[in-house]
Amino acid sequence: MRSIVWPLLALLVILHHDFWFWNDPTLVAGWFPIGLMYHVGLSIVAAAFWLFAVKCAWPTELVDEQPSPVNAGDSAEAPQA
Repeated sequence: MRSIVWPLLALLVILHHDFWFWNDPTLVAGWFPIGLMYHVGLSIVAAAFWLFAVKCAWPTELVDEQPSPVNAGDSAEAPQA
């Protein structure tokens, strides 16, 4: 799965530069510019991509499976004198 993430990221970067809608006066639903609608869709796709990347391609060695034990004497408070 990790080998899929980098090409998809490169594709998202290329699709982000949408020169094809720069001068297009088309309105979606009569009031929403097509270029802005394209970026709304691209943002949703990018969010789904990052969810995929985290779920499927995140390195397992970075995940701490065991919670660290907390000693009774350790606390976040200032040391007592």
